[in-house]
Amino acid sequence: MKVLVIGKGGREHAIIRALKKSNKVKEIYCAPGNGGISCDAINVPISETDKEGIKNFAQNNKINFVVVAPDNPLADGMVDALESIGISCFGPNKKAAQIESSKVFAKKLMKKYNIPTGDYEVFDSFDKAINYIKTQNKYPTVIKADGLALGKGVIIAKNFEEAENAVKDIMVNNKFGESGNKIIIEEFLTGPEVSVLCFTDGKTIRPMISSMDHKRALDGDKGLNTGGMGAVAPNPAYTSDIEKECMKNIFMPTIKAMEKEGCPFSGCLYFGLMITSNGPKVIEYNCRFGDPETQVILPLLETDLFDIMEAISKKELEKVEVKFANKYSACVVLASPGYPESYPKGITINGLNKDGQTDDLTIYHAGTILENDEFKTSGGRVLCTSAVGSTLNEAIEKAYNGLKKVNFNNAHYRKDIGQKALAIIK
Repeated sequence: MKVLVIGKGGREHAIIRALKKSNKVKEIYCAPGNGGISCDAINVPISETDKEGIKNFAQNNKINFVVVAPDNPLADGMVDALESIGISCFGPNKKAAQIESSKVFAKKLMKKYNIPTGDYEVFDSFDKAINYIKTQNKYPTVIKADGLALGKGVIIAKNFEEAENAVKDIMVNNKFGESGNKIIIEEFLTGPEVSVLCFTDGKTIRPMISSMDHKRALDGDKGLNTGGMGAVAPNPAYTSDIEKECMKNIFMPTIKAMEKEGCPFSGCLYFGLMITSNGPKVIEYNCRFGDPETQVILPLLETDLFDIMEAISKKELEKVEVKFANKYSACVVLASPGYPESYPKGITINGLNKDGQTDDLTIYHAGTILENDEFKTSGGRVLCTSAVGSTLNEAIEKAYNGLKKVNFNNAHYRKDIGQKALAIIK
């Protein structure tokens, strides 16, 4: 098989390295890819949202299978475009991708089908939103842009001033463009957060191993929201009892709801959960693999990833047993100075070998370029060190030890990835 992976980040690098293990996969291409990915696949200089460019490349190069990994091309109908010319894909079509591309759609779906989530109201008027916040007078409160916002469209406001500024940024200053034409103001839920990614073909669902993401830029969950600064798996807050409850009240009801709404979901459906005192509730859905959760989940996958993806495209997932190693995994993101706000590019990265790796650790590249045999920074999240261990502590230690070997000027990373998980175990 000749496989094309669409995307350019750490998630795509993890997917490609997992696909490389498959006996069925002969060649892997990545559009547009990055410096580190070029060591594991053939980079193709086509934007991840260029439907015509991707279609032409896939046809001209006799690509058999396409993995559409990021949210933007999924929301824009990349799968629809490729399937219209007979190319098999992994990922939801445009209609099903609404579960992430419109938080209003997702919230209404949950309300209609009694899927547990926080109370909320939808607004398309700045004044009405502000009046509602004043009337509620409950803090913290959660404010979300309706559409896609690079994982940064959720603001937790601790007081009225922060809430007003958030609504102003989204609706008046158009910080996230059209994604902010509508907003959701939502009840603030408390409890351990859990990410559960699920393989599904629209009928059968196979949950992956649970994980814990770390969204805030700084230690102690302080600083601005980011795309994710690290993760661990499995998440100790996700017990077998909670898993059963989620399958019964959240996972299967969501799959059935999407089918009833005429948009059956096929691909990877991500459930962002909060384990509240009233049981697990959905904070958000994503229509694709999470980042950096993918970088801790796929290293534990024992089943051939391509077999799973192919079965999903053929609606035959029920025939595949999805197995994970009984181990732990951790990853730490090395970010550019200034991220998640403005940051420089083109800084030389030290400590990587010619394959963009170190000798004893997996390095997933997120924002790198390869120039004259030298890896340089080209994004906010630059690298991700990923390690597997027989205990969570061992996996975390290995991931951090890996960071001692790789560096660039003024790089920053969180020093406390996995500490909340270790506290739960203790």
